[in-house]
Amino acid sequence: MKRLLLFLFLIAGAISVAFAQQPTTTTSQARTIAEQSPSAESIWADLMAGNDRFISGRTNTVEIVPLRQSLAAKQNPKVVVLTCSDSRVSPEILFDKNLGDLFVVRSAGNIADAIGVGSIEYAVEHLGSTVLLVLGHTECGAVKAACSGDKMPTANLQAIMDKIEPAVTRAKTHSRPDALPEAAVQENVRQSANDVMASSEVLQHFVHEGKLTVFEAVYDLTSGKVVRLETTSGHN
Repeated sequence: MKRLLLFLFLIAGAISVAFAQQPTTTTSQARTIAEQSPSAESIWADLMAGNDRFISGRTNTVEIVPLRQSLAAKQNPKVVVLTCSDSRVSPEILFDKNLGDLFVVRSAGNIADAIGVGSIEYAVEHLGSTVLLVLGHTECGAVKAACSGDKMPTANLQAIMDKIEPAVTRAKTHSRPDALPEAAVQENVRQSANDVMASSEVLQHFVHEGKLTVFEAVYDLTSGKVVRLETTSGHN
C-alpha cells in the first residue's frame, strides 16, 4: 500500500510539473496573432476569387472526407453571410467555398430577426468570424412582393414585408417605377445591415474595436457575379 501511495504521489508531481511547463499566451502574443489574421479586404478578395471561379465554371475540388473529419471537433469560419433563402442563392457555391468556410444565416429577403442576429453574434463572438457579408440578389421575390404594396395573406409573411418596406420607401425617392425592384434590392441590403447592427450591442462593440467589418453586396442571378455596394451607413 505504501508503495502504491508513493507511486501515485510521484505521478501527480510529474503531471503538475508538465502543466507548469506549458507555454502561456501573453497579451503581446495574442496581439501578434490577431495582427497575422487575414484583413477584411484580403478576405473579400478571396471571396471574389471564388466567385470568379464559379462564374467561369472552373471551381476547386477538395478531398471531402478528410475535410469533414478535420472539422468534426471545431469550426473557425472567418465570414458570416446573411443572405436570402432563395434556392438559387447558395453562398458556398457562388463563392466556391466548402465545409467550414462560411457561417450562413438565411431568410426570405436576407433580413434577420432576433434569432438571426443572435446567430451572427455567436459566430463573431465565439467562432472568431471577422467579416459579416449581407448579400441580396436580383429578382428577389420578397422584395418584389414588398414593392407591390399588397397585403400578405398571413401575419408571418406580412412580418417579412414590414422589414423590407422601409427600403422600398427609400428606393421610391430616387428610382423610376420600372427600376424600383432592383433599386429596392440594394436599399434592402443596406437596410438589413443597418437593422442587424442597430439591434446588437455585441456587433457594435466588435466593429468599434476593429474586429468586425461589414460588407454589403448583391448577387446577379444571370451573370453569377457578386457586386459589392458602396457602404454609406458607417458600420465598416
